[in-house]
Formats: sequence, C-alpha cells, structure tokens
Amino acid sequence: MKTLRTLAIGTLIWILGVSVYCLSFYTSFIEDLEQQANLVLSLAILPIVWMGCHLYHKKDITVYGFIPGLSFFVVSAIMDALITVPMIIVPNGGSYYEFYTDLGFWVIGLEFVGVSMLYSFFQTDLKIKETDKPSNG
Repeated sequence: MKTLRTLAIGTLIWILGVSVYCLSFYTSFIEDLEQQANLVLSLAILPIVWMGCHLYHKKDITVYGFIPGLSFFVVSAIMDALITVPMIIVPNGGSYYEFYTDLGFWVIGLEFVGVSMLYSFFQTDLKIKETDKPSNG
C-alpha cells in the first residue's frame, strides 16, 4: 500500500465530506439540521469514497477492499480529531465524546469500508473479464 497516496486521498475525502456536511446547513428540508447534515453526509460519502477508490487504484496497486477503505476512514477520523471537532463541533456545543460515540459516525465508517470493498469487487471482476477474452489472432 502506498502510504503517501493513501494519506492524500483520505485527506481529499475528508475535505469533500466536511464541505458537504457544512454546506448542508444552508438548505433546510428536515427540522433537525444536525440530523439533516448527517443524512446528507451519509448519502454524499458514497460517491466520494468511490471516487477516492478510483484515484487510489489508478496506479497498479495490489491492495484491495477492506484495507484502503479502513485507511481512508482512519485518515478522516484523525482529521476530524485535529480539525473538525475543535473548529466546528465544539464551538456549536458538541464534544469529542458525542462526536465519536454517535452512531452516524460509525455508519459512515462502515460506508467507507463497504464502498471500498464493492469498488474492489467490481474492479477485480472487470479485470478478470478483460483478461479472459479470447484474442482475435
């Protein structure tokens, strides 16, 4: 696994995720804005992690599935601890404990790993199908 590549893509996923989370407060379709932001993030993180997996697997990478997804989630969780919680959550009355024990946080973590595993499954399946094609010559 390429550590620098994983850190960069994990940070990109975190930046996009926090941006979606913050922007979701500007439109109200649920009375509880916090719940709305978590719902929007839970939906938006799916294509964001898929894109991250695509970027990660552009080069010839041999690590698939669980490990990249978990790595991206750990990078995002560390960035949350260093930046998101102290700058966004705590000033709005939250705490580290509330943030990291929230069920939504762990559901998003499962989404990271699940999307990464699905991406790897489809990528591996496509590569196998491409190599199994008979040649015309």
